[in-house]
Formats: sequence, structure tokens, C-alpha cells
Amino acid sequence: MRILILTNEYPPNIYGGAGVHVENLVGELSKLQKERDSLKVFCFGEQREHSFHKTVRGIHHNVRLTSRDPRHRKLMDTLFRNILISGAAGEFDIVHSHTWYTHFAGCLLKKMYNTPLVLTTHSLEPQRTWKEEQLGAAYHASTWLEKTAYENAGGVIAVSEFMKKTVHNLYRVPINKIRVIYNAIDINTYKPTFAPSVLVNYRIHPDKPYILFVGRMTRQKGIVHLINAIQHFIPHIQVVLCASSPDTDALKREIADKIKKARARTKNKIIWIDRSIPTRFLIPLYSHASVFVCPSVYEPFGLINLEAMACGTPVVSSKVGGIPEIVDHGETGLLIPFEQINADHFEPKDPKRFSKDLAEAINSLLLSPEKIRVMGKKARQKVEECFSWKSVARQTFDFYSELLDAHKLS
Repeated sequence: MRILILTNEYPPNIYGGAGVHVENLVGELSKLQKERDSLKVFCFGEQREHSFHKTVRGIHHNVRLTSRDPRHRKLMDTLFRNILISGAAGEFDIVHSHTWYTHFAGCLLKKMYNTPLVLTTHSLEPQRTWKEEQLGAAYHASTWLEKTAYENAGGVIAVSEFMKKTVHNLYRVPINKIRVIYNAIDINTYKPTFAPSVLVNYRIHPDKPYILFVGRMTRQKGIVHLINAIQHFIPHIQVVLCASSPDTDALKREIADKIKKARARTKNKIIWIDRSIPTRFLIPLYSHASVFVCPSVYEPFGLINLEAMACGTPVVSSKVGGIPEIVDHGETGLLIPFEQINADHFEPKDPKRFSKDLAEAINSLLLSPEKIRVMGKKARQKVEECFSWKSVARQTFDFYSELLDAHKLS
């Protein structure tokens, strides 16, 4: 089977869960391939890799793209790269597109070469209305591109039952075309790893408890609500915010201002790390943390929670999207009830209440070290038992095979 993977993110250019997913999926799929050059990856960047089974090609260009609104340049750049991908794709049997950034190329290739198109639902544009801050009116074009791709897909992989229902309701994709295949994690990489010197390098006191947030600076991740919760935390703890890659400069300024005000309201130390942290350092940060906090307002799966759980750290998370399929309330962490404004607006109906609920849940664990220990142990056990990339790749490969067989009969 000749597989073509299309993605924006691929190492070393990874900034979110979709990139982590593709990196690990490709690594395991390559082990299932027996023929030369049977797995190709096209991504955004300047990557060049070649092995017996796998070829990786980054797509870049030097064309200056202009637009009346500077925020539209991201869309123009994306479309141009998609056209370049479509012309360079070569021979393949099935094409698998990840996120709207490569859906245009996926649709073109499906139509030009009559091959099955597979999509993975890492997220869905209509549920990320805050993206308009970043893309301007081009957000409506990205939503249209996504809708068109789902209308043309032969098969859809949903990363959770929540996303299966959502893609069916939003885009009317028939249920029989959707396969739920959970995300996973490399448990040999993400495991309890203790290195106090790493904490010291990031200005974290190794002998004082701390809560940890890791995520992009985007409305989706709910960091604003966590910052608002800090004033309600018990004393003598540290708050570590690993928040980088802002959607916009304005959002970064807003978060910086809120952190400044939060520092004025608490005696607890707030450490803001506003740059990307290498995995080898991030794992000790997870492992030493008392509690990992995921205050997301929208989360199709929540891979970041798996990373923390694999490192033996309990999770306090909002009860949204696919997160309840990962975190067992009262066993591997705590889930915070989340009532959104309305069906189309993924923000808490009562932001102050949500922030207080976050603080109360976090405090309840910090006041019970034994509960943290037991939950952390159970969290690691659940990850070991339920979330393997080898299993994800096998399920994905089998889905490809089913779609190819059905395509040959059509």
C-alpha cells in the first residue's frame, strides 16, 4: 500500500497535538510497510528525509504573497503550498490529510487521481471561533475548505467519541464512514523522570509543590481562566505556566497583563516560561509537578493530559470534548463541570465560577499528598493499558485497507 500523509506540522516544526500525532503515527506506520518508498509525507517547511520505506519532503517557497488584510497571508501561503504538494505528490494509493492546512491538496489529489481521501479530526474550525483573531475573515475560508474536505472524504478518523458525534452533526458525515481511533503516547519516552536540576534551570524551587500548565497561548487552552484562578490558590505553592506560541501579539500582551495582575494578588510564585521547552526537559517538569492543569474550553482529545498522566501526575481538567474519555474523575484526576455560553461559543457561561471551581479542585489535591500519589500511580497505569501508538498505527492501517477494498468495488 502506497500511503501519502499530508500535514502542516512535522519535526522539527511541531507546536501542537496534531504534529505530535503525525510524528508518532508516521513512525509506527513505517514499521508496517514492506515495500520501498511506500510511505510519503508532505509537510510545511524545509524537511528532507529518506529511508527504505519512508520519504519526508517539506514544502517551502520564496514567493511574496500580498493581501489587503495582513492576517490573510497565512491562508494564501497555505493554499500555495497545497498547490505545490498536489504537483509533487507522485504515485500513491491513499491520501491522509491532517487539519485544514492540507485539506485543499487532499481534495485536489482525490479528484485528480481517483484515490480515497482520509481525514483525521484533530479539531474543527466552526468550534474554534477565536481563530478569527488570528486569520481575520480568512477564518471563514478555512472553515469552507474544511467543510469541502469532509464532504469529499471517503473515511474519517475521529480522535474521540466526542469528535465522532461532532463531525457527524456539523458536516453530516455518515456514521459508517467515521472510525474512532484514540490518540496515544510513547510510554517509553513519557515516564516518571526526576531531575531537580532541570527545575532549577527554569527558576522552579525543587522542594516546593507546584502546579503545571503546558499549552499554546490560544483561547482554546483556557489559560486566562487559570490565571484568574491563581488568587484563590492555597499559599506556599508555585504556579508554572509553560505558555508559548501566541495566536496573536495582542493575546500575548493580554496574558502578560493578566499575569502581572495575578502576581500582585498572590504571594505564590508565578513562573511564566514563554518559549518552547524541549521534550527532554518537559518530562521532568511533568514528573515533579504535584498537579497538571488543563483548563481548555475546547479539546477534541487532549493529548497533553496523556503526557502528564504518563509521567505519573494527576490531572485537573475542564470536562469538555474528549477529555472525559481520558481522565477518570476521582481516579486519575478531577474533572471540572463546564457550561459553555451556547452551542456555538466555547467559553464558560460563568467565567468567575469556572475559575473558582478550578482553584477548589486544585487546592483539594494539594492538601492531600496521598491522594496525589495514588491518582498519579493510576494515571500512569491507565496510559500503559489504553494508549499505544503501535495500536493506533495498526488500526489506521486496517482502516486504509478497508477503504481501499471498498474503493476498488465502487
